[in-house]
Amino acid sequence: MLNLVLFGPPGAGKGTQAILLAKKFNLVHISTGDLLRQEIADKTELGRLAAELIDKGEFVPDDVVISMIESRLKKPRCTVGFIFDGFPRTVAQAIAFDKLLTKHHSKVSVMLCLVVEKQELVDRLHKRGLTSGRCDDLETATIEHRIDIYNEKTAPLITYYESQGKYYPIPGMGTIGEITENLIQSIEKFNTRPITVR
Repeated sequence: MLNLVLFGPPGAGKGTQAILLAKKFNLVHISTGDLLRQEIADKTELGRLAAELIDKGEFVPDDVVISMIESRLKKPRCTVGFIFDGFPRTVAQAIAFDKLLTKHHSKVSVMLCLVVEKQELVDRLHKRGLTSGRCDDLETATIEHRIDIYNEKTAPLITYYESQGKYYPIPGMGTIGEITENLIQSIEKFNTRPITVR
């Protein structure tokens, strides 16, 4: 099974690229944000718990997020694997995630990290804020704070996956098509098993 973790700072283009790669390699795209919204919309037990926490202004704990991912892993599928978009976000989540996948006789194949210069991230997020209406993408100070939090809490995942030989830095500058091609070439290079390409 091909399980990809698509990684990178805010504005790196993870969501856009995850959708394109999922289609290309017949993978199930899993975004924890999307999972969370779906569980809440479906009014599942996990969704109700998550909604209560969010309403109180609290973070959804790792065990709830992991349970949502496990629920998705159990669903019937016709695919060669998964692409995880923006998850895990911390080393603690990565450890729990590895345990979950081992339980399901699987593992992370590789962590693809989009490498993008800071000013480019700020510029991209500004543009996204203007078109999407997301207020957290409009203020430079807010954007820089999010990047700082990423560097402090999320970037240590690089060392975690590097120690497993699964860290692949990918140039994240250029057009969407150029970045997609960089990712495809890397996936095809490390993945020697037959995969379904669309």
